[in-house]
Amino acid sequence: MANFSCTSRLKLLLLLATAGLVALLATAPKGGGTAGSSALDKAMERELAWQARAAFVRELYAPVTELRAAGQSQQALLKLEELARTYPGDPFALVLRAEILRELGRLDQAIGHYAQALRLNGEFLDEQGPFSRRTEIRQLVEEGLATLLPRFQAHPDNRSLATTVKEIYYLQSRLAGGCE
Repeated sequence: MANFSCTSRLKLLLLLATAGLVALLATAPKGGGTAGSSALDKAMERELAWQARAAFVRELYAPVTELRAAGQSQQALLKLEELARTYPGDPFALVLRAEILRELGRLDQAIGHYAQALRLNGEFLDEQGPFSRRTEIRQLVEEGLATLLPRFQAHPDNRSLATTVKEIYYLQSRLAGGCE
């Protein structure tokens, strides 16, 4: 089997997902279907799009996940920065960065990245979702409240801590079901 680069594999994966969606749309009944079949078609389209996206994200960030599993957190951060140049603002990259920063003990930065990711995409709080980080975010909020809040109360003029505490409260609000 030929050796493909990561970019080539991603393009191939997207091409296959697109071909699947086109085939589904081409074989769908035109106009003569009932409302139920139309709803089913839309549900199938959403499911296929969701599966394609999940596969794309897993494939895209596989090198980062492998580096983390090997205990190479700094290299994983470098790989994330490399991917961010191609896919800027991807919320999943922000979540991975937050997880790595937390592992490295940089709690304040981890909180900021989780908050930024949730502002872009709230699916990380969906308990049934494939990318759910609800438990991790809850633990991070608890840890942040226990360690950073007392520091902020002792130094209320520290703007950096004030921003981090504000982000903790934002995460706490989102966990409780709050909206933007």
